[in-house]
Amino acid sequence: MTTEPRPEPYEALPEDWERAVAIVAHPDDLEYGAAAAIARWTRQGKHITYVMVTSGEAGIDGLDPDECRPLREAEQIESARIVGVDTVEFLGYPDGVLEYGLPLRRDLSRVVRRHRPEIVITGNFRDTWGGVMLNQADHIAVGRAVVDAVRDAGNRWVFRELLAEGHEPWGGARAVWAAGSPQARHAVDTTEDFALGVASLEAHAAYLAGLGQGQMANAGEFLEGMGRAAGALLGTRFAASFEVFPMA
Repeated sequence: MTTEPRPEPYEALPEDWERAVAIVAHPDDLEYGAAAAIARWTRQGKHITYVMVTSGEAGIDGLDPDECRPLREAEQIESARIVGVDTVEFLGYPDGVLEYGLPLRRDLSRVVRRHRPEIVITGNFRDTWGGVMLNQADHIAVGRAVVDAVRDAGNRWVFRELLAEGHEPWGGARAVWAAGSPQARHAVDTTEDFALGVASLEAHAAYLAGLGQGQMANAGEFLEGMGRAAGALLGTRFAASFEVFPMA
């Protein structure tokens, strides 16, 4: 008889930093666990900016993208407000057809140079969410580009046009943290801020309704399952997990 190996306990993320930028593909990407961590950090007085590469305009089947875009942007702005984030930027890339490449790396490098973060947060960009559940192409393209753009931002000879725009190099980002990665080995206690994380996901009301009852019948129950699983490995009631990519 064989038994499955027990997963290693998570290591707590460092919190000796003051400024972060969260870069993801779509509105709602941060709300599946990471938002509760962000609520914790803003409560500590840290400054976090959200950057959405797209506006999620292809995310609701029954709504034309031109109508969907402002709705999803408004929902994301409200969702961010709930967890203490007052700056949300939308880069305007087309939803659903993002490609990893130099244009995306350049634009994300510009973001990093403008905001000069110590930590950069993104979403899972592994091929799956663990097991057989495949990740989405936009998530993979953005996460890969984020890691490379953070390195590009510190090199003045990469994307020299950014210098001409007045964006000096920034090599002060210590790490990229990818939320929800199946290869996560770190986590943060979100017990105190779990309810805010749920409220931030529920702020995407039109999007969740568009998913249908089968996929997201209860946002709180969905987040609770993930939060408890991560918390069990951190030794807390709830937690949010991250894969850490050191940069400095």
